[in-house]
Amino acid sequence: MNRLHPAALPVSEVKGPLSGIVVLDLTRVVAGPYCTMMLADLGATVIKLENPLDPDYVRTFPPMVAVEGEERSGFFAQYNRHKLGATLDLKSAQGRELFLAMVAKADILVENFRPGTMKKLGLDHEALHAVNPRLVYTAISGFGQTGPHSSRPAFDNNAQAAGGLWSMNGMPGEPQRVGTIIGDLAASLYASFGTLAALRQAEATGLGQLVDISQQDSVFTLTENAVVNYTVAGKVAQPLGNDHPFVRPYGRYACRDGHVFFGAYTDKFWMEACRAFGTPQYATDPEIDTMDKRFVPEVYERRVRPIVEAWCQPRTKQELEALASDKFPLSPIKTIAEAVVDPHLAARAMLMNVRYGGAQAQVFASAVHLSALESSPSASVPLVGEHNQAVFTDWLGVEPVRLAALRAEGVI
Repeated sequence: MNRLHPAALPVSEVKGPLSGIVVLDLTRVVAGPYCTMMLADLGATVIKLENPLDPDYVRTFPPMVAVEGEERSGFFAQYNRHKLGATLDLKSAQGRELFLAMVAKADILVENFRPGTMKKLGLDHEALHAVNPRLVYTAISGFGQTGPHSSRPAFDNNAQAAGGLWSMNGMPGEPQRVGTIIGDLAASLYASFGTLAALRQAEATGLGQLVDISQQDSVFTLTENAVVNYTVAGKVAQPLGNDHPFVRPYGRYACRDGHVFFGAYTDKFWMEACRAFGTPQYATDPEIDTMDKRFVPEVYERRVRPIVEAWCQPRTKQELEALASDKFPLSPIKTIAEAVVDPHLAARAMLMNVRYGGAQAQVFASAVHLSALESSPSASVPLVGEHNQAVFTDWLGVEPVRLAALRAEGVI
């Protein structure tokens, strides 16, 4: 069989650079499902494998869409489009046998179990490498596959706390978690990047490898200048609210109907803003005419902040955005309701419809825009085990009679 054309698996809804690549997806929740969805968005055939008695519990997460007397999770739909759904009990002997048959034909495996779980099943990287030397094995976990904390359970908040981000976010004196699951999302992004790099090498050499992704590592790399500021200058990052550690003006400012981000801190942008707001004299004011002068905290608080506040307060978000246009950085701080109807996001096709067992949901689309990618404005999300026949019978060659027996025994 030509590996680039997996026999009998349903054709992906996406025709892209990963078309023909088969991914076994053992992940659940977000740190993992988002990674495999990004691969599916690029054309990979992703088989989401779930335990028949304990499927991904995110299928029960709100918001729920009612359809035909049942409810479908919009949250689940957001991270599992373009995938095939199959069930398999990896703890059973027959389940492991089927799984190894799948591994032999796959290109990539992604799992987000706690380190050691797959080894207990006899299905860790070393075991699977023996079955398929070219397999790329991607493992996402809270603290990675090595190190003294590797066996600890973790959620996104563990990563935000242990990675240093929590301590430097929020208002001064009040550290707060970032208002999204940044540890899960960052780990998925790094996992996608690492997986594709390993896949390229596997295609060149015939040898796959372990891609080890830690949520703590991922968050640690998102702390901007905090690490080098400490290692070089001994400064410990503290929560700054909406301010930047050294760039000014660069933050949140109140306007007539909400807030905007204003970031005209360079000399060029500062001059453009001064002109646009009808106060060109500030561009040549000897106390604030250079970027370095405006960076000085005392000068910023006494001179610059009041100027920017006076520019913004009497105007609406729309007026300020129109005034700034493409002359200097300014954006309304939009609610999600406003962002969803943003005409620019609409022009970039950043919303799409997904079908999930008869339910419909609108979710964010892929942020990766490839000129040759033939994507669809809609997508489907698998039910639990929806594609068992296609995966086990059509692809693996399991006889229908045996498939029925496997289903009756709870193996699938």
